[in-house]
Amino acid sequence: MQWKTFSKRLSFQAPLCLDNLFGHLIATAVPGVEEWRNGVYRRTLRLPRGYGIASLKPFPDHIACTVELSDPRDLATALDLCRFLLDLDVDPVAVDTALSTDPLLAPLVAAAPGRRVPRTVDGAEFAIRAVLGQQVSTKAARTHAARLVAACGTAVQDLFLFPLDFDPAVLAVPASRRRTMAALLAALRSGVDLSPSADRAEARASLSSLPGFGPWTVETILMRALGDEDAFLPTDLGIRLAAEALGLPSTPAALVRRAEGWRPWRAYAVQHLWATGDHEVNRIPA
Repeated sequence: MQWKTFSKRLSFQAPLCLDNLFGHLIATAVPGVEEWRNGVYRRTLRLPRGYGIASLKPFPDHIACTVELSDPRDLATALDLCRFLLDLDVDPVAVDTALSTDPLLAPLVAAAPGRRVPRTVDGAEFAIRAVLGQQVSTKAARTHAARLVAACGTAVQDLFLFPLDFDPAVLAVPASRRRTMAALLAALRSGVDLSPSADRAEARASLSSLPGFGPWTVETILMRALGDEDAFLPTDLGIRLAAEALGLPSTPAALVRRAEGWRPWRAYAVQHLWATGDHEVNRIPA
């Protein structure tokens, strides 16, 4: 296979807050599929005509992007996936202006303008990873995913493609989690669309019908796989703790009511609330 390499500058509208954007991708990176080395985030891509590897390095005024492709006809798709992954096409001024109307969010926005939502390059992959991450730590979720990749992944140069179909019996998780995974894999095989162009209402309904898929899992997938700017996670422990510390309502129902004023950018409010915690997803390693 003759691979081709392309280097491009990915532009964006300033400001761009890099901390949680790359910090999240680095902290949750699946060994074998993703890596952070010498200031570059690198991962595999599943593309219409073949495979690719994207390398992304942040600079103050652009993202340096290098893509290695098994078929050069996939270049435009690969670049679009990289832009989506980093949420580079949003208008950060519009988001920040809207969220700053809430006096309790305004200081967070002023301290870190231009926060983006770290997304994914593969909705099906992210959904599987979301199930693996249910009720476990970030480190444990990475461990489960890495074992799955080692057992079932497809080699692409020195990395692997994340497997999208496998026997849930290979997972060292509780039986209930294997049943949830089996239901998700069946839904993916049946054609459930988790791409950015998918109908969000249909995707939300399809995911909500699966056993083991509560609001947290569904909204996480909508936010990061489909790019739903208004997805919200009021039951998330980190969100509730942040809300309480800021003087916001901390019970899910009351927080949802307060968050009406954050529409249609609640997914960005989630990033600001998460960033109040001392967690590795909120910073780029030194």
